[in-house]
Amino acid sequence: MITIQNVKKSFKVQKEHIPILHIPSFYLEKGKQVALIGPSGSGKSTLLHLMSGILTPDQGDVIVHGVNLAAQSEKMRDRFRAQNIGYVFQDFHLINSLTAEENIKLMLPKMARSEQKELVEHWFQKVGLYEKRNHKPSELSRGQQQRVAIIRALIQSPPIVLADEPTGSLDFENATHIMNLLLTLAEEQNQTLLCVTHDPYQIEKFHEIIRMEEVNEIMNGRKIS
Repeated sequence: MITIQNVKKSFKVQKEHIPILHIPSFYLEKGKQVALIGPSGSGKSTLLHLMSGILTPDQGDVIVHGVNLAAQSEKMRDRFRAQNIGYVFQDFHLINSLTAEENIKLMLPKMARSEQKELVEHWFQKVGLYEKRNHKPSELSRGQQQRVAIIRALIQSPPIVLADEPTGSLDFENATHIMNLLLTLAEEQNQTLLCVTHDPYQIEKFHEIIRMEEVNEIMNGRKIS
């Protein structure tokens, strides 16, 4: 499903290149629900960005569904991501001037208006926000905004879902609800889910836990050539 081979990534800071990731080998099995954990600055978000094609590695291969994203143009990566990957951000990235429903419709391909209406309403019912679908983000709680963001990521049933600390800014009750929802939907649709989280109460719900220090040689102290 997702294979990473000999990937290196660094960022330029004041003329100096700071290495962030060196991952000799990483594999994520299809249909697995996996928690990715590690301290701040360990490269978790960077790894998700590489898997989604938002970033490309300085070196190495990022193979998703048989496609090496490292070898694709930005336009091709964007198209691939739209068709195959749902991304759930911690900070939602909703458009404040649009209603929750309008935010979702922006993500949908062209379809009959009746079909679109039925699909969108089905998903708002699924996450318990049917009565709030015509509210703008400012009129929703943070937990409700995150549910809208989850609809946006999952409504086209992508085979892969990447979630970057989706409960990081929520209280315990909302965090538990959101994580349970994300896991349930991924299970129902047989999606591969990789979720960055630091919440010990949520981590135990996943099939597997991956620690960044186990895959990133920069973290475990090995010499980087």
